[in-house]
Amino acid sequence: MTTPQDHVTPDRIDPRRLIAFLAMVFGMFMAILDIQIVSASLSEIQAGLSASSDEISWVQTAYLIAEVVMIPFSGFLARALGTRTLFSLSAGGFAFASMMCGFSSSINEMIFWRAVQGFIGGGMIPTVFAAAYTIFPRSKIGVVSPMIGLVATLAPTIGPTVGGYLTDLLSWHWLFFVNVVPGVMVTAAAWLLVDFDEPDWKLLRHIDLWGLVAMALFLGSLEYVLEEGPKNNWLEDEMIALIAVVALTSACAFFVRVAFAPEPIVDLRAFRDRNFAVGSILSFVMGIGLYGLTLLYPLYLAQIRGYNPLMIGETMFVSGLAMFLTAPVSGRLTGKVDPRVMIALGFILFAISTYWLTGLTRDWDYWELFWPQVLRGSGLMLAMIPINNIALGTLSPERLKNASGLFNLMRNLGGAVGLAGIATVLNDRTDLHVARLHDQVTFAHRPVTEMLDALTARFQGHGDASAMALKQLSGLVHRQGLVMAYGDVFLIMAVLFAALAVLVVLVKRPPPQGVAAGH
Repeated sequence: MTTPQDHVTPDRIDPRRLIAFLAMVFGMFMAILDIQIVSASLSEIQAGLSASSDEISWVQTAYLIAEVVMIPFSGFLARALGTRTLFSLSAGGFAFASMMCGFSSSINEMIFWRAVQGFIGGGMIPTVFAAAYTIFPRSKIGVVSPMIGLVATLAPTIGPTVGGYLTDLLSWHWLFFVNVVPGVMVTAAAWLLVDFDEPDWKLLRHIDLWGLVAMALFLGSLEYVLEEGPKNNWLEDEMIALIAVVALTSACAFFVRVAFAPEPIVDLRAFRDRNFAVGSILSFVMGIGLYGLTLLYPLYLAQIRGYNPLMIGETMFVSGLAMFLTAPVSGRLTGKVDPRVMIALGFILFAISTYWLTGLTRDWDYWELFWPQVLRGSGLMLAMIPINNIALGTLSPERLKNASGLFNLMRNLGGAVGLAGIATVLNDRTDLHVARLHDQVTFAHRPVTEMLDALTARFQGHGDASAMALKQLSGLVHRQGLVMAYGDVFLIMAVLFAALAVLVVLVKRPPPQGVAAGH
């Protein structure tokens, strides 16, 4: 079997390895897609499983918690089992867990299999990133990097679109069944074609079980706190406060094990590489923008516009199309343009797109959201590819597997932190705006009395018309407060990305492609 180094220097792409890599990319696409594929169809799943509103949120939370634990652990497993074995087991297990999710008849079954699906799927994502920068010559990174960058950004963006179509045309069960046949095909392709490296089975004898437990508790508890905190006033809730203590304690234990274990479960020394550290921080920020707006758009369309899952998916498809069209442009610019300039431009486009949305009203529809989504999709793709190259493109092959897990973990944690922050700001600003509007909406204002009279006349003959009119007016006030809160969140996002676009220029220019860090 040839070694990865044998294929780094020749200026060609081995067709066998290209096919294997494409199969792996598709497996990664399924794993990332399934984070968001259920987001537009949770109400249908809730009805199908007779679940409560508190229980149904765990369909996503269970997946995220399990995935965030597996992603950094995958670096160790990739070295111990080899890419071929790890990816084949991950793809096959993902297909089986997806099938079991589709067959679930209770919310408890669904939560269990979603956790299994997330954990196993998490093994595919970093493996693809590591393979891309290991097996292909550096001169071809401009071709390969857009591929994985497109998948990493496109999959969560079009998740609601795919989920909306499947639920509308078939049923929510097909959100999961759709993974089965492709999963089997990816498993077969990985097993037959992947020959990127050799396993090091001896590592399994030195696995740091205490470090693994500490890491699982740390990341799992942190993800839980970030998911549930905005809904339950953070540490005011006893359960969240307790889990936060578990997260803090296990974090301390994890970092101690990393520092002193002979073979740590995760090697944090990759952060000593300046390019990798900067790229990981930028990936964290990308996670905020990527997952944050993937939450905000569907929320606005459902809560304010009253869209169903299919309509939300059709509207969200614009961002995905913009990403798809921008990917080859970004790839062509790679190596020709200073990556700092590309990242700054991407962040500026993202900032413009979110600032545009600060003028949001309850009447904004598909076309009002069209150009902000185009700018958002193009900006994300322009920034994502050079960020990947800065972080991973200059590392030596033996460091890539571990580093890839950490890099992808940073993006997911950025998404979790961003979603928690957005949900908290949205809730707080909605309460503030509603309170201020209530101060203005009084009987002393003539337009208010005129609206109440009109609403009362409309409800005549349908019960207590006055009470119904007041309820309708209260609903209108709350909706307007929510729209104003959306504008506040978009303004915060615009300021964040505009500031980061300026700071990117201060980053030291990375070495040219082909110069490995430390070599």
